Amino acid sequence: MRSVKGSKPGQTAGFLPAKALEPRFAIYYTPAPEHPLTVAARAWLGRDAFAPGTGTADTREAAFISEPRRYGFHATIKAPFRLREGASGEALELALRGFAAKTQACPIGPLRIDLLGGLFALVPIHPLPTLRGFATRVVEEFDRFRAPMDRDDLKRRMSHQLDDVETTHLVTWGYPYVRDRFRFHMTLTDRVPEKQRAGMRDRLDAVFQPYLSEDYRIDVLSLFVQQRRDADFVVRSQFALKTGAALKTAV
Repeated sequence: MRSVKGSKPGQTAGFLPAKALEPRFAIYYTPAPEHPLTVAARAWLGRDAFAPGTGTADTREAAFISEPRRYGFHATIKAPFRLREGASGEALELALRGFAAKTQACPIGPLRIDLLGGLFALVPIHPLPTLRGFATRVVEEFDRFRAPMDRDDLKRRMSHQLDDVETTHLVTWGYPYVRDRFRFHMTLTDRVPEKQRAGMRDRLDAVFQPYLSEDYRIDVLSLFVQQRRDADFVVRSQFALKTGAALKTAV
């Protein structure tokens, strides 16, 4: 696609940098589409990552859910990345299926609603070291598919307040919150102004509290895809751990 007259080098008629038109993939945990927690999250976010183009957000919450709505209900295991040269989505999908087939489920335990840096998320009541180890395995196993970060991505990430360890993780793994900095969480909102947090927590409690006491575990892994940088993430495929059975196939 040719560049528009007057646009910057590397930009296209959509006014997006060329690399922003490449798909990004991510490996997330999200319960099965029929699970009550997934159903509640779908209603809250007004979007179903398993069924693109469906759902409508509650206008009362729309201002506070733009990011979790775009990314879909999930816990990040391996953060979004572009494919390295020579890699393909099909090869990544096949590798994830093989990994799932030989990997035991990882316990999460019951969940609670917590405030993380001004945004609300579901987190384990009792964080387990095994979760961090599991996530680290996934990050390392699939890094061979990841393209190096480009200068713009690196600059954008570096604009956040990262310490030396997080910066090293960012450069090495493409994401700062891995290994010793990993924290399992399922984001429900954008950052909420302090004066509005009590009301937001009450609304979240009403939607999610009935489903948080379950003894959760990572028993599936999902491959999400974002076709271009301004698109929503959708579930491309989902695989059951220990069996590798495909619970959802490519979109």
